[in-house]
Amino acid sequence: MRFPEKTIILKDGRTCILKPATPDLAEELIRFLKQIAAETPFLTRYPDEVDKKAEEEAEFLNRTLENPAAAMLAATVDGKLAGNCSFFGMGARRKNRHRCSMGIALYEKYWGLGIGTAMIAYLSELAKQAGLEQMELIVVADNERAKALYRKSGFIEYGRLPHGMLFDDGSYHDEILMYKEL
Repeated sequence: MRFPEKTIILKDGRTCILKPATPDLAEELIRFLKQIAAETPFLTRYPDEVDKKAEEEAEFLNRTLENPAAAMLAATVDGKLAGNCSFFGMGARRKNRHRCSMGIALYEKYWGLGIGTAMIAYLSELAKQAGLEQMELIVVADNERAKALYRKSGFIEYGRLPHGMLFDDGSYHDEILMYKEL
């Protein structure tokens, strides 16, 4: 989905631009994924599992731009990538085409500035414009910061998957299922 840029003012007074993630950001997004996977244990992959090539990422971003039931936005601060957020429709069949899944990630140095809240709000607007009615996500139960952000953004817990994640240290972590109506 193509959408207009949106400018927000952060809690520290800087400006953040929320814009479509375009194919020219492919290499930067791959570096981003590797670094954030190292910064937090709560993502679905480890840094060494980020193995997409720039060409593959660029193709993926282009397909996302052309998909009316999907959007990926990039947040930039001072011209540098700070984070991204996306939704993807659950399918084209009538029984579930009203639903989408959501994901978000942000460099740790940008936590607490209001970017996550703004990305989820804008992404929710875009999903609603796309005709979607329900947004869903999965969060690691131990991720208190993310759960607070999601609750603040209108998400409600509806289930738990015991042992949903297995970390390299052998520890299991439950996953919490959340949704919100758009």
